[in-house]
Amino acid sequence: MLNIAQSNFKSIQQNTNNSFSLNPNKKQREIIFSSMMISSWRKRRAAKRAEKEQQRNENGEMELTIPRDFRCPISLDLMNDPVTLSSGITYDRESIEKWIEAGNFTCPLTNQVLRSLEPIPNHVIRRKIQDWCVENRSYGIERIPTPRVPISSMEVSGILSKIDFACKKLDNEGCRALAAKLKALAKESERNKRCIATNGAGAALSEAFATFSVASSFGENVAVLEEILSALITMFPLDGEAKGYIVSAPALRCLIWFLSSGDLSRRRNSVLALKELVSSMEDQRKTLNLLSNIEGVIEAFFKLIKNPVCSTSTKASLTIIYHMITSSSTSQKQVIKLVNLGVIPLLLETLVDTERAMCEKALGVLDGIVNNEQGREMACNNALMIPVLVKKILRVSNSATEFSVSILYKLCKDEQKEDGGVLVEALQVGAFQKLLLLLQLGCVEKTKQRVSDLLKMLNLHRNKVECVDPMDQFKNLKRPF
Repeated sequence: MLNIAQSNFKSIQQNTNNSFSLNPNKKQREIIFSSMMISSWRKRRAAKRAEKEQQRNENGEMELTIPRDFRCPISLDLMNDPVTLSSGITYDRESIEKWIEAGNFTCPLTNQVLRSLEPIPNHVIRRKIQDWCVENRSYGIERIPTPRVPISSMEVSGILSKIDFACKKLDNEGCRALAAKLKALAKESERNKRCIATNGAGAALSEAFATFSVASSFGENVAVLEEILSALITMFPLDGEAKGYIVSAPALRCLIWFLSSGDLSRRRNSVLALKELVSSMEDQRKTLNLLSNIEGVIEAFFKLIKNPVCSTSTKASLTIIYHMITSSSTSQKQVIKLVNLGVIPLLLETLVDTERAMCEKALGVLDGIVNNEQGREMACNNALMIPVLVKKILRVSNSATEFSVSILYKLCKDEQKEDGGVLVEALQVGAFQKLLLLLQLGCVEKTKQRVSDLLKMLNLHRNKVECVDPMDQFKNLKRPF
């Protein structure tokens, strides 16, 4: 410090033309130290300016640096819900839970074996992060919300025990309140949902639904059954034990009753639950046989397609109908009901302008319907059938192409009319060219064989008609194709 003072003193002496002597008095020393303080302040200010300039990005905007202690060591992002492990290291809850769920039982930073897999909320760090966010809100930083404490496995077990006790006592109001609480907790976060589902909530709710559906006073249990069903939807996919409780005549009859009612949420939840049951090969046959014996089941699904609640429920209805008319022992009876209800023109109208998944499911149902003689007859008599089928080939997906070729093959193979009928109509809308292209591009063996047979049948009538642009068939349609 003395050397610096002496050098500064010498420079001041030179600038003042040796106005001071080499042995400065008190006043001269004050001037010297004041000059040193001003010089030091200017240097600090220049350093701060340089630091700010370095923090500016290419657009000239300020880049805010997140403090190291506020960053998650895994994601390196600002922690929204800081939690501390038994190793003493703090992480963001979402990141560390993904680490643990991946099968890791050590601390990512220290590699220590964790004594407990339950992270503890770090409220001190969270409050500091929140204060830092408030201080820097001028930079567009939003204050992180105070997270809710997630549910634990012990709490879930306690709620499920209470639901089981309420079922045994047939306490519908108590069970309804517990189911609503479970649903609310599951909707709070994905972490809660996983915790509730992995602790057997699906089986407990399914058992409760089956219990109250067989109760003598069904009218009094509608509210609790609706709440249980709504909570059960959040637990999908269900395991075999949970499905086993619902695959019973009373429970399925209750679902069909909800499906036929006017309430939109009931109808949606019911059809999603039924789709979950038929999606499993283990319970599919039993479920379909029980459904086939319930009065009004086909009418309920048809109503949901005709007056859709949402695209998800419509696709679920088409999936269930497809399984019913292709796998059920009473499939022919169900097909006749659907044909008489007018499902063919409804599906064709849907196919004119729809998304890929809906298109595939609608074509699948049509493919099942034309297995029936009455279904084929009604399909051939509809003016939209052949143009729509030809248009869907090579336009939507491989599944849609395979279904379209299958339907076209079933309609053409039994053609008995001398004028060609369906075959001539298919030629007029460009089926021959489409099938030739499909054969060149390649397809599965079964479809390839049907395409070859169709080309042979169509070739016999090529001299009778002249192919036209398929789009001419859709000039008068109101919706775009």
